[in-house]
Amino acid sequence: MLALGLWGLDRGGTWRDEAVTVQVARRSVPQIWRLLHGVDAVHGLYYLLMHPVLALRADEVALRLPSVCAAAATAGLIAALGVRLARPRVGLWAGLLYAATPLAGHYAQEGRSYALVAAGVTGATLLLVRASAGRRSWWPYGAVVTLTCLLHELAVLALLAHAVTLAHARVSGRTWRGWAGAAGAAVTALIPLALVSRAQAGQIAWLPRPGTGSAERLLHAFLGQPGPVFWTCLPLACVALLPGRLPRAEATPPGPRLAPSLASVALPLATLPPLALLAVSQVRPMYDDRYVLYALAGAPLLVAAGADRLLTAATGALPNRARTRTGTGTCARTLTGTRARTRTGTRTPARATAALAGTLAVALAFTQQLPLHRRDRSLLTRPDSLAAVSALAARELRPGDALVFLPSIGRRAALSHPEGFRGVRDIALRVPAPASGTLYGREAGARELRRRLLALDRLWVLAEPYALRSPWFPRNPTERVKLTVVSEEFVPYEPRREFVRDGVTLRLYTRRPAPARAVTRSEAPRPGRPPASPRPAPW
Repeated sequence: MLALGLWGLDRGGTWRDEAVTVQVARRSVPQIWRLLHGVDAVHGLYYLLMHPVLALRADEVALRLPSVCAAAATAGLIAALGVRLARPRVGLWAGLLYAATPLAGHYAQEGRSYALVAAGVTGATLLLVRASAGRRSWWPYGAVVTLTCLLHELAVLALLAHAVTLAHARVSGRTWRGWAGAAGAAVTALIPLALVSRAQAGQIAWLPRPGTGSAERLLHAFLGQPGPVFWTCLPLACVALLPGRLPRAEATPPGPRLAPSLASVALPLATLPPLALLAVSQVRPMYDDRYVLYALAGAPLLVAAGADRLLTAATGALPNRARTRTGTGTCARTLTGTRARTRTGTRTPARATAALAGTLAVALAFTQQLPLHRRDRSLLTRPDSLAAVSALAARELRPGDALVFLPSIGRRAALSHPEGFRGVRDIALRVPAPASGTLYGREAGARELRRRLLALDRLWVLAEPYALRSPWFPRNPTERVKLTVVSEEFVPYEPRREFVRDGVTLRLYTRRPAPARAVTRSEAPRPGRPPASPRPAPW
């Protein structure tokens, strides 16, 4: 996973969400804290974690490297779950399958919190399995869940999956009390963040109500796009859900066996958080695939377990038979030890061959999805490239040129890549973003902005795709003044200077020439009479 994450990490540009990470994390801690009171509180902890990272080196590699490391950790934790709940080869295959999934690779190379949240939820799931055996304390589980939920509050839906896992395993009342205490502490710590972010819910007002298409896309994102990979992984995952506990490795030491099965851990994790968010979003839309990225951890576990079950059934290698024959008493081990060691030794090459065959199958699945991985490492998969917009501005704008962003969200290119806008006058800006405690700065009022615009003869406009369309009518009075004054008092410069890059339009305007005043019939000179002298212009 680490190698795949580092492959093509520097794409030569950031997209809009990553640009927010860059410009917010580079602010001072008090400025970040002030911002979170008005916007983006849900990502507050992530910005604070990225602050020292970008203070050392503020480039694309540093921006995305934490996500790469988190994705690699997630793959390792999935492998650990597979080893603990089944056998080593299941863990190996599951970890590799996660790394080969395009969805995991996509967010491993994105400078946002989602890969870190996936690592946190997977780590918490492993701690849940360990603590439910009665051998571990619950406080590490509670600490990891709390930290993960503070990274993104929708990670709290993983608690639903963990509760179903414990219920299916029929754990003791003591285990329930331990889990409830840890989960309750996490939820209590999350309440202040949830209250603040609820007041900022307008940030996700653009999300539509999800339908069956959303669930279908997520299914293909988890198990592969329609084709050989999907139709191989889906039946294998179903095989893992057949009745009966999955076989354990022969080397499993004697002692209490873990209560949860692999299916009872993986299936709720892969299904319950997405289904719960889809259901809530029917009333209040807030669903997006990235918000439940952590649920992906369950899918490769199911696929790997299904493959292991089929392979075990095909070869007739039943691991529990070896454990029965070696016995549990000293005499039985003494009398049969040589025979058991001989049988184990003969099966070792077969197990290694089976593990290698599964690894090759994962490699084949990766090659089938290689075009998707390559596409993810280009700028085509992100909505826009703000570095390209900055480069366009650097090529066309000159120091002293007047520029207006329509709407103000277009200023994100200048905030994340200021090198292309040096010396340019931001006509609408009144207070810069860091000092104002906002994402894009505070602009002048409508009257003041009109005065500034009418004092110009030339004006560059950097517009979002929808801003120049006639149906768009902004609610903000400052944005309305921009749109009205530009359309009524300015015309595109001739010869036309207009540039479109990644959906953003950069256009040069000049003042509209004053219209020639038409002469009315009453003012026309009559034959035989001298024309009237013109009246003096009013002050």
